[in-house]
Amino acid sequence: MGRTRLYRNGELVDSNFPFEEVSDHLGDPSAVVWFDLCAPSEAETALLRDELGLHELAIEDAFSERQRPKVDRYPTHLFLSVYAVRYEEHELKMCEVDIFVTRNALVTVRESEDYDLAGVQRRWDAAPTLAGAGIGFLLHGLLDDLVDGHYAAAQQLDDAIEDLEDRIYDGKPDVGREALRLRRALVQLRRVALPMREVLGSLLHREHELVDDVMMPYYLDVKDHTLFIAELTESMRELVTNLREAEVAVQGNRLNSIMKKVTSWAAIIAVPTAISGYYGMNVPYPGFEQRWGFWVATLGIFGLSYFLYVMFKRRDWL
Repeated sequence: MGRTRLYRNGELVDSNFPFEEVSDHLGDPSAVVWFDLCAPSEAETALLRDELGLHELAIEDAFSERQRPKVDRYPTHLFLSVYAVRYEEHELKMCEVDIFVTRNALVTVRESEDYDLAGVQRRWDAAPTLAGAGIGFLLHGLLDDLVDGHYAAAQQLDDAIEDLEDRIYDGKPDVGREALRLRRALVQLRRVALPMREVLGSLLHREHELVDDVMMPYYLDVKDHTLFIAELTESMRELVTNLREAEVAVQGNRLNSIMKKVTSWAAIIAVPTAISGYYGMNVPYPGFEQRWGFWVATLGIFGLSYFLYVMFKRRDWL
């Protein structure tokens, strides 16, 4: 049993039937079939090549790692390479999803189980009235789920950047390494999210005959989401770039504050040092060998030191 679905005349008539039965429905013009392959075997790869007549270059791209998000057009089908992402534990997890689109079949090829298609199936089940649009309906649900994943990851990154900014200005240590992790995750997200604008723009061309008038507003909505994500990642890029500058500025301000305190205490300590050094000379001085001379020197030390302390405190140097 595998992840499979069969629509006929816009109605879901079967699901999770054996993968071997897929070829039995491909010849029915009223049928629309979806099936999913996760790390496919050689037999499943042969079905893609023989039963669906997929181009060998498209199959080669599907089983090559880290393709750039794109849409390739072949005489009998379209090939899409996209990515599902999620942000967790300060890292961006990516799963490549390759999509083959024929007249009446949608094939998804996932590199791993990191991307769960349960959300996509819920989207399909939530809009049964649109199932009559055929392949365009199925592809929209998949792309909408992927783009929503990009948006969720971008929002989490944005929250993490704001939290790191607060930690920098609160003087928390060890933020440099986390800033580098955020920057790395943002670069990865931009690589897979920004090309989605081109993917959606290419699918909206009338030459593909994939998106009809019913599904056109839904595809335009997904494209708007990709544009918003692009703008959000661009603003986050500037924020991450400024994080290091902000950290350096905060450290510089903290160092200036420390230097003011050290300088102020050095000036206060210099007073008793100067007075005791003056009276330490081996020459007579006012109050020499007199009790009142000792008390005058002592009061002078404490009086001038207190005066300097009050003056520095008022200027917020201490």
